[in-house]
Amino acid sequence: MQHENNLSYAQKLDQEDSLKEFRKEFLFPQHNGKDVIYLCGNSLGLQPKNVEKYLLDQLKNWSTFGVEGHFKSATPWMYYQKTTQESLAKIVGAKPIEVVAMNQLTVNLHLLMVSFYRPTEKRYKIIMEGTAFPSDQYAMESQVLHHGFRPEDAIIELTPRSGEYTLRKEDILAAISEHADSLALVMMGGVNYYSGQFFPLAEITKAAHAAGALCGFDLAHTCGNIPLQLHDWDVDFAAWCSYKYLNSSPGGIAGIYIHEKHALNPETPRFAGWWGYQESTRFIMKKGFIPEPGAEGWQLSNVPVLQMAAHRAALDLFDAAGIENLRTKSLALTSYMQFVIQEKNKSLGYEKYKIITPLNPAERGAQISIICKEGGKESFDKLVEQGIIGDWREPEVLRFAPVPLYNSFEDVFQFGQII
Repeated sequence: MQHENNLSYAQKLDQEDSLKEFRKEFLFPQHNGKDVIYLCGNSLGLQPKNVEKYLLDQLKNWSTFGVEGHFKSATPWMYYQKTTQESLAKIVGAKPIEVVAMNQLTVNLHLLMVSFYRPTEKRYKIIMEGTAFPSDQYAMESQVLHHGFRPEDAIIELTPRSGEYTLRKEDILAAISEHADSLALVMMGGVNYYSGQFFPLAEITKAAHAAGALCGFDLAHTCGNIPLQLHDWDVDFAAWCSYKYLNSSPGGIAGIYIHEKHALNPETPRFAGWWGYQESTRFIMKKGFIPEPGAEGWQLSNVPVLQMAAHRAALDLFDAAGIENLRTKSLALTSYMQFVIQEKNKSLGYEKYKIITPLNPAERGAQISIICKEGGKESFDKLVEQGIIGDWREPEVLRFAPVPLYNSFEDVFQFGQII
């Protein structure tokens, strides 16, 4: 498509957008009496308008039924996690029994490592990207130490080649092959939070299994962003948060995926808790843990219903929009953002704004990361002052995420004008 850097063109794209009505389903912060241009859904998604009703419904159930709300009302709390499984399964490409919403992201990563990082004297190494989100780095480091290994020996961090900002697929696969004899786990992000690079998950999984290792992914920046096929790709496990692209409240309920070959095996190691116990006999209160089949068997405590209500409200919008449709619009939005940034550089006569996100749309999510070569933080602060909400990441990157559920092509055009 040949883009144009003018308002009428952006408005024309918005008129042709089959998802344009979803913008009305969200609440935007205000700046000088107008909606901000919100390009920070990769950090915290906007609030869906329907969240208030869903929360009030559960508060009404609490006031009406008290403890009996676990078994009464239209959405009994005893089974409330089940209301999200079909929706999550569509988003990540899994069977409903392979997914469950629970806990927080890093909590879930630690729980999954109990099951899937079981190092031996020979196989103990973990491969991850060197620019992984710090929480992942801390989690892997502490897991390695817990098992008596040194992080500098056990953790292999993959970094881009000199002068580059993203990892090459061939370098990832080569590292897996190189360490095949000592590799226990490949544990990477789906989309790198810093650069916005989307990794080739299917090929990484295949290579990990060929090396005799297990493979899992942190999908914090991927879930609700890019369609996935975790089951078909034979991914062993994954975890994600819900407050970014899933728009399910600050610090909202997270989720996990576990392939059925592990999830339906009661012998798969795990830390156990009451809510993961066999549902049919849970209230008999017997000793001896019997897991509920599927990912639900990894639950520990009963469902935080108010967080789940916000999550359910947001997932209804995903059900209505369809993740494949969202991806199609996302590709168009980032393509247009790439264009307007490049047009700005042309008007300046030099590359002031360097895009470090892959220029190939298939290799990125709904994010463009740029380095401002002159006064990056000052430029970012000035954008905020003019109603552009993006994200600054030390030491030099500005991240902007045009989210297809609520961002418009006019948002992207105005961003280009202001920057």
